[in-house]
Amino acid sequence: MTIMCRTFEVNKTDVATHRFVDQTLDAAALGPGEVLLEIAHFAFTANNVTYAMSADMFGYWDFFPAEDGWGRIPVWGFADVIASNCEGLAVGRRVYGYLPMATHAIVEPGRVTAQSFMDMAAHRSERAPIYNQYVFTDADPGYSRDGEALIALFRPLFSTSFLLDTFQAENHFFGAEAVILSSASSKTAMGTAQLLSGREDLQVIGLTSAANCGFVESLGFYDRTLAYEDLENLDIPAVNFIDMAGNAGLVSRLHKHFGERLKDSCMVGITHWDAGGALEPDLPGPKPKVFFAPAYAQEMVAQWGADGLQSRIGAAMERFLSDLGSALEVRDNKGAEALVSLFEKALANTIDPSQGHMVTLI
Repeated sequence: MTIMCRTFEVNKTDVATHRFVDQTLDAAALGPGEVLLEIAHFAFTANNVTYAMSADMFGYWDFFPAEDGWGRIPVWGFADVIASNCEGLAVGRRVYGYLPMATHAIVEPGRVTAQSFMDMAAHRSERAPIYNQYVFTDADPGYSRDGEALIALFRPLFSTSFLLDTFQAENHFFGAEAVILSSASSKTAMGTAQLLSGREDLQVIGLTSAANCGFVESLGFYDRTLAYEDLENLDIPAVNFIDMAGNAGLVSRLHKHFGERLKDSCMVGITHWDAGGALEPDLPGPKPKVFFAPAYAQEMVAQWGADGLQSRIGAAMERFLSDLGSALEVRDNKGAEALVSLFEKALANTIDPSQGHMVTLI
């Protein structure tokens, strides 16, 4: 069986420059233990822009290597095994996991269990285990075919939300009485806000663009929502900052406004990728620190076990989706042109936050 694989790539030094690469794959030529996946569909969110902008720092280019100078942005989605040289892994099984923006992908399964397998490819061996695991949908208690879009859109992001909430709680919120989240309309911020809103005596504040204030307020997860330009109107004795925007100017304004009243400054996302840049040296308040969810997840695995962590995340996400209700409209985007349009809108930060996007390239 010969198939044509189409893959979306970006220039590593200028992600606004992109291309599609077509490659012929021969299923009969798979190496020992290799499996060919056909990618059914994947979620596209602001998080994928974060992957691209922070790829050099966290090794995201390593998962699906490309020609020198080009990178393949990882996504979360669903795929079917269409050819297999791996004993015990049959053609036809559907998996959820980390994938390239492509029609197909080759993986090297190992540690195959009834529930999942790990990609043991050498180029992925140094990366966080959470990114190398592929879950069989027929063994996933949280799976439903109709629910695939919400799983792909929220499961990886809500896992970060859960870990952020846990981290804050384990540190007793650093003595703060409020938590401010930038890019409050982003899916990771939404999940974090919903979890934090269940904490006693803690105010949850969302910062977003003026155009998105109405949507953020409608979620009911934030006690207060402000446009970015109104930041200096906040007067809180002790506050934490969870930064999903990655906007150096915003970070500077917030630190200077709160000074020693700021108890913790946590960098998570880069939704404002075009407003990044180096932070000012010697900002007032605590030094901003990067929160790398996979590393903290390993600490929680040591404490609760892998199954214990996943069961906690699963139960919390079920409550989140129930609270979210119909606030998010899922849209299907089919074909190369649709992906390019979506990607360029994401770079321009013009995607409607009330929409969740799935992409199919096959």
